[in-house]
Order: sequence, then structure tokens, then C-alpha cells
Amino acid sequence: MSLIVYHGTNIEIKHPDCHFGREAVDFGQGFYVTDVKEQATEWARRIADNRGGSPIINRYTLLREELFKVASAKLFTSYNEEWLNFVVRNRQLKTVEKYDYIEGGVANDRVIDSIRLYMLGLLTVDVTLQKLQMQKPNKQICLRSQELTDKYLIFDGTEEI
Repeated sequence: MSLIVYHGTNIEIKHPDCHFGREAVDFGQGFYVTDVKEQATEWARRIADNRGGSPIINRYTLLREELFKVASAKLFTSYNEEWLNFVVRNRQLKTVEKYDYIEGGVANDRVIDSIRLYMLGLLTVDVTLQKLQMQKPNKQICLRSQELTDKYLIFDGTEEI
């Protein structure tokens, strides 16, 4: 089964580059997409505001099931201790796990303050998770293998916002 996914930015991206972008983010360096169009729209607006240009949504078909047959994948279904520690390690550039595909919640504006306080040792794991449980995760997908991205992520066009 395929999945329609979006990448919000200010340029058309027909050929995503998994090695472009920052390393110290939720799931590490990779090409990030979401199946939540509103979330991609928000990302596009932020990027256009910061870098100039017009907000654009790039649309792709992700051959998810086919990808799972050959990729090392990590799926987080909720904000939990494993997700929290994984995000913290990535943000601190301490992650040793190497996955081709990672899917899970976004450490966005609604949850980042709790994560920062946890990273500073000002909140315990339990208190941080209690705060996170009050939030509904927005889903993000991080594609970290260029070979698999080239094969299983198909560009479908762009949409200006």
C-alpha cells in the first residue's frame, strides 16, 4: 500500500537529498515528510518566512509497504519514553541507532519546551511523559537512505500555498 506524503518548503524538490539539512533534529539527518497536509503547509510557511520565496508543498507517493520489505525501520506510535530518549539523543548528536526509515511524533512547538526541560534535568521522565501525553502527535517520517528514497519516494508535483 502506498501513502501520499508532503514536504513543505519554498522550492520544488523533485529529487530529495537525504544528506541535506541539519543533523541535530528529532530523528537525525534525513529527508522529512508527513502525511498530514496541514503540517506540511505550516512547515512551508515557516521556511518561506525565514528564507524568502513562496511556500510550496511537494507531494510524493511513498511506496511504504515495499520499502518496509528492505529497509531497517523504526516506528513510534506515541509519545513514550523510547521516543523521548531517541529524540533527545538525536538532538544531542548521540544516537547510535541507524535506521533507513523512522516514523513518529514531531517535537514541535507544543512539546519542545517539555523536552528542553527534560534535557536540562529539570523534569523527570515521568513528568515529561505526562506533559507529552496531553498532546496529540503530528506524524513525521524521516527517510535516511538515499538509495531507498530514490527508489520508493515518487515525486507527484507541487502546490503553492
